[in-house]
Amino acid sequence: MRLLVLGDVVGKPGRRAVVALLPALRGELEADLVLANGENLAGGSGLTPETAAEVLDAGVDALTGGNHLFDKKASLAFITDHERIVRPANYPPGTPGRTLALLEAPGGLLAVGCVLGRIFMRPLDDPFRAADALVAQAEAAGARYLVIDVHAEATSEKMALGWHLAGRVSVVVGTHTHVPTADERILPGGTAYVTDTGMTGPYDSIIGMQKGPVLAHFLTGMHQRFHPAEGDVRLTGVLVDLDEATGRAHSVVRIDRALEEGAS
Repeated sequence: MRLLVLGDVVGKPGRRAVVALLPALRGELEADLVLANGENLAGGSGLTPETAAEVLDAGVDALTGGNHLFDKKASLAFITDHERIVRPANYPPGTPGRTLALLEAPGGLLAVGCVLGRIFMRPLDDPFRAADALVAQAEAAGARYLVIDVHAEATSEKMALGWHLAGRVSVVVGTHTHVPTADERILPGGTAYVTDTGMTGPYDSIIGMQKGPVLAHFLTGMHQRFHPAEGDVRLTGVLVDLDEATGRAHSVVRIDRALEEGAS
């Protein structure tokens, strides 16, 4: 089974890249399923029914969330009810939304979940225990594969979660920092891992945002309104080959495709 996992899709440029590139890329790579982090779909912060539909209709099978998932309050009911959008599992009990999505895949069910890191981020419940709970939840559902998106700032925390889950899940991918890392590997027990998948969006930017306001924020310490940039738009992620009999990963490679100027 072949799985394509995209980095955070940032604003309209990221959505354009998915719509323009993913249909052909999915066929070229022979990807059976495609996942993406969707917390930045709408203007770089949150998602809406319209922005989620745009990428789901283009071939993304499920969306994971992060600390910005609930930024668009009008979308709360949509996120709560949608079967292919998952919120971080370590939000406190009673938080709306589902923590696991189940997708039909060659060889059996593929379960998708995510957790939020706590280092340099707003503290939530323990992501390690939440990840353990996702493993138990996927096993109870009879899933052959389990993919966990670790949405976190610190590389150490992402790596620690990768090793914590090694041999118990199929894939651990890091998101949130929007900078792809060159450490994709197969951990013991057949778990594909990468510290950060990067972003699907504009790389002529500061993590997807226009450079001017971000620089002004750092130089003055004053609040600035950030907007997605436009240049050097790319689709990035990892392609993982999984054993249909065991759910273990055989290989993981980085994917980086540019959106040509003028492409719709």
